[in-house]
Amino acid sequence: MRKLVAFTQLTLNGFFAGPAGDISWAHKDSRDTEWNEFVAGNASGGGMLLFGRITYEMMASFWPTPMAQQMNPIVAERMNWMPKVVFSRTLDEASWANTTLVKDNLVAEVRQLKSEPGPGMAILGSGSIVAQLAEAGLIDEYQLVINPLALGQGKPLFDGIQAKLSLKLTKTRTFGNGSVLLCYEPVGE
Repeated sequence: MRKLVAFTQLTLNGFFAGPAGDISWAHKDSRDTEWNEFVAGNASGGGMLLFGRITYEMMASFWPTPMAQQMNPIVAERMNWMPKVVFSRTLDEASWANTTLVKDNLVAEVRQLKSEPGPGMAILGSGSIVAQLAEAGLIDEYQLVINPLALGQGKPLFDGIQAKLSLKLTKTRTFGNGSVLLCYEPVGE
């Protein structure tokens, strides 16, 4: 069975995006060697990427560009060749290379993908997708990067979940830029 990891950057007060979806606060200094090596290492895992529409559109507008290739060629190459699935009821097509569009049945589709053989899957950002799959018990690991800032308003990561989500801390890493990686696995109750 494939493992599903959710990788999300958060503010100290738990927002994955500002009120209008802005995530510019999560961007690190392009000269931050430690962070860039971490990102490149994370991207080298292969597997499949899962997105909601908003994150997909943001990623698809950047990674295939010459600017992405110049700024971070290793990550750009991997982001472009990896298989991707975008979950959206409103998109008519998904034109980014190696992308499949799924218009409905998020939980059933992810359950099916997890049951198939192959490398792991990762959700990047996509807060509403994370919340829905967390509620369904389909996420195997949460990799949360806490950024050293707070926003006055924003979109909380687990907005809309109805049941308690108990997690066990499995790993931490502190970066020189002040961000902290916290890795959690669900705890069965």
